[in-house]
Amino acid sequence: MASGVCVVCEGAVALPEGCCQGEILVCGDCGTELELVELDPPRFEEAPQVQEDWGE
Repeated sequence: MASGVCVVCEGAVALPEGCCQGEILVCGDCGTELELVELDPPRFEEAPQVQEDWGE
């Protein structure tokens, strides 16, 4: 199983079978939501926070 490195805590983040670019994964060490931005080699960025638009 392939894995990448968390950009926050530098912990290992396993990529599930069939994972694709843009998928959101959670770091098992620190709980940060990470977006998979590259598959080869696996590279993550912090996932964007969903913000309330308050009906705008």
